[in-house]
Amino acid sequence: MNDENRTLLPVILAGGAGTRLWPLSRELFPKQFLALHGSKSFLQTTIDRLTGLRVDLPLVICNEEHRFVVAEQLRGMHKLGGNILLEPVGRNTAPAIALAAWNAVRAGIDPILLVLSADHIVQDPESFRKAVSTAVPLAGKGGLVTFGVVPSGPETGFGYIRRGDAASDGSFRVAEFVEKPSLETAEKYLASGDYFWNGGMFCFQASRYLQELERYRPDIASACRLASESMRTDMDFLRVDADLFKACADQSIDYAVMEHTDSAYVVPMDAGWSDAGTFSALWQALPRDENENAHFGDIVEHDSRGNLIIAENSLVATVGLHDAVVIQTKDAVLVAPRARAHEVKQIVAKLKASDRREVRSHRQVYRPWGHYDSVDAAGRYQVKRITVVPGAKLSLQKHHHRSEHWVVVSGTAQVTVGDECRLLTENQSIYIPVGVTHCLENPGKISLEIIEVQVGPYLGEDDIVRLQDKYGRS
Repeated sequence: MNDENRTLLPVILAGGAGTRLWPLSRELFPKQFLALHGSKSFLQTTIDRLTGLRVDLPLVICNEEHRFVVAEQLRGMHKLGGNILLEPVGRNTAPAIALAAWNAVRAGIDPILLVLSADHIVQDPESFRKAVSTAVPLAGKGGLVTFGVVPSGPETGFGYIRRGDAASDGSFRVAEFVEKPSLETAEKYLASGDYFWNGGMFCFQASRYLQELERYRPDIASACRLASESMRTDMDFLRVDADLFKACADQSIDYAVMEHTDSAYVVPMDAGWSDAGTFSALWQALPRDENENAHFGDIVEHDSRGNLIIAENSLVATVGLHDAVVIQTKDAVLVAPRARAHEVKQIVAKLKASDRREVRSHRQVYRPWGHYDSVDAAGRYQVKRITVVPGAKLSLQKHHHRSEHWVVVSGTAQVTVGDECRLLTENQSIYIPVGVTHCLENPGKISLEIIEVQVGPYLGEDDIVRLQDKYGRS
C-alpha cells in the first residue's frame, strides 16, 4: 500500500488512577476525562488531534470501571462503534498494546498502530500531525517509531531518548533510552542537543510489534495472545478473559521492547507537548493572563500572581496570593504552594487510609444512562439531581430500605411503578414506595432532569436490586 494512502489505527491508552491531580481527578473519574480547557475532555481532545490524518475509528483501551464514561464521551463525538477494549486489570503499556495488536491481526488486518496517551496536552496539533506523517513510512518499512519531544527545559520528571545516526525525513536511530535524570544531568542533555523527552507515543505495524514482543518478552506475547483469543463483544465493549489477562506480567513497552529492539527510530516532535501530570505542569501548559495566572471558573483576584485556580461551582476570591494552587470542587478544596502541589499524593494516601469517598468519586457520579449529583444528605434522607440522556433507561429495580420521590424539572420521563406506566413532564412528580419495582426512561430528544428525594433508614447504592438492565449490570 502506498504510504500516502495508508490508514492508521489510533490506539488510545486511557488508563490512570486519578491521584496526581486530586481533587479534580478521582479513581472513578481520572484526568483523561476532565475538561479543563474548553468543553472537551483530554480524551476527546486527543481524538480531535487526529483530524486531517487518514485514521480508522480509534480503539480506546480503558479500565473496566471507566467504560461508561468513555462510551459517553465517544458517543458525544460520534466516534463510538464497538471500539472500547476493557482491561480487567492494569498490566502497563506493553500488554495493553499487545491486546490491540492481536485484536487487529486476528481480524485479518495488519494496520499501523498509532499509540497515544489520552491525558496529554499538545498545543500545536499541526506539528503533531507532521511528526506522525513522518513516522508512518518508517513504520511501514518495519520500524518501531517513538516520538521524541523537543525539550523546553532541563526537566527531571521525564525519561529521555538519545538520538543516534540520522535516518531519513528528519528521523533518527534510537541510541538509547535513559531514566529520569538529576537536574545537573538534565542540563547537560539539554546543552548537547542530542536528547528528547520520552513522551510515550509510538507508531508501528501491529505484526512487527508482536514479532519484537515475542522476541524479547515471549511470556507477555503468549499471555496476550491467549487473552485475545477469549475476546468477545459486549455492546460497544471488547472484553477478554480476566484470569488469562491477570496471568500476564506488568511491563511497559519501553522496558519490554523499545530498549532492546534494533529497529527503534525516534521522530522529533516540537508541538507544545505536556503530560500535565502535576498541577505545576498543568499551570505551565495552560493559557495564562498578564499576571501569569491560569484560572477557570468564577474567580476574583486582587494582587495575585502565578497561580493556578480552578473553581468548579463556587466563587473563589484571592488576595495577595502568589505561586499557589487553589482547586475548588463540589465536595473538596485543595490549597497548596505551586512548588509543592505534587505532594497532594500524601493527602490522597491519608484519605485512602480513612476510607474517604472523596478519593474514589466526585459528588457527581457518571452512569451509562447519564449522571447524578448528590445535592444534600443527612440522617434518613438524601437528595439527588439525576440527568438521563435521550433514549437512555435506568434498570428495572427495587429497594428494601428506602422510598423515593421524583420531581421532573426538565424533559419528559417515562416512569414505571409496579404495573403502572406513566409519562411525566416538567413540574410533575411521582412516589415510589419501599419494595416496589420501578424504572425510569427518557423517551425524548433532550436530557431529562429530575430531583430525587430518598427517605429511609439506609440509603447506600448497594440497596439497589436490579431485575432487568440493558447495560448488563443485573
